Amino acid sequence: MDNILIYISHIISYISIGIICYGAAIGLYHFIKNECNRLGKGFSLQRTVQIKIEVGYYLLLGLEFLIASDIIDTILNPSFQDLGILAGTVVIRTGLSYFLNKEIDDLKANRKAEDLAIKK
Repeated sequence: MDNILIYISHIISYISIGIICYGAAIGLYHFIKNECNRLGKGFSLQRTVQIKIEVGYYLLLGLEFLIASDIIDTILNPSFQDLGILAGTVVIRTGLSYFLNKEIDDLKANRKAEDLAIKK
């Protein structure tokens, strides 16, 4: 049973890495595409903000999967050292998630305010 859980934990870790890499690749693609439009008239600063929000969502999702993997690993190896490492990791990732969410919410609020100002 432990081997199965270790295998599942590794799969979750790889999935999280895949999610983060996928989000970064998508963000990079859209960023380059938007920057190439600077030469023409298709550049949008609002699109750059949207790209930042999208990449942030992928980072947060990937971090949540990494926390799940760490929890499984700690359940399988419940030493005080592992619990301390898990606690530190969860605190760091939770803090990072909090600040990423806060930044995403601020960007959304600014975008809504800009949209309202344009409509007036």
